[in-house]
Amino acid sequence: MTRAPTILRVEGYRLYFYSHEPGEPPHVHIDKGSATAKVWLHDASVARSSGFTAQELGKLQRLVRSEQVVLKGAWDAFFGS
Repeated sequence: MTRAPTILRVEGYRLYFYSHEPGEPPHVHIDKGSATAKVWLHDASVARSSGFTAQELGKLQRLVRSEQVVLKGAWDAFFGS
């Protein structure tokens, strides 16, 4: 069964990991409503997105950068890296 543990909730955004993606570089999935994005942790670049505006994606990139240490620590703890 796939788990998707929530790491952070900020301003209605849910940041989480999928448990079945351990072979990929560290990243976080972000949802709000029906919009979704996948953001790499090493540089906060957007791997893919659907439903977010360019302005929202910029906000999400800034959020990932500001929480990078927390997110990477959660990734390492979850996946055992």
